[in-house]
Amino acid sequence: MSHEHIDNQTGKTGFSTISEQQTNIREPAMYHVILLNDDFTTMEFVLKTVQLVFHKSSADAATIMLAVHENGRGIAGTYVHDIARTKAARVMHLAFKENFPLKCILEEM
Repeated sequence: MSHEHIDNQTGKTGFSTISEQQTNIREPAMYHVILLNDDFTTMEFVLKTVQLVFHKSSADAATIMLAVHENGRGIAGTYVHDIARTKAARVMHLAFKENFPLKCILEEM
């Protein structure tokens, strides 16, 4: 980056180059949004919620729903922290409205 300057002793103008300060830029941390199994939330509700909140196809939503049912947990998506937190909160809000105890957790990758 160049800047014009005036030499105080000679009164002449000139240009000098200033090195730009190096910055360390990192990718933001990513978080898995994980749905946890319970004995009350229906598989149909999980399927619909995964499609609605995470914009998954029917086939992908079914795969996630079965992982939750069979393994006790399933990764619904991976996002930066703010988006992951918002999606998890939306899932739990929808579950609360339907009287289901479905829970989500975030895990950093």
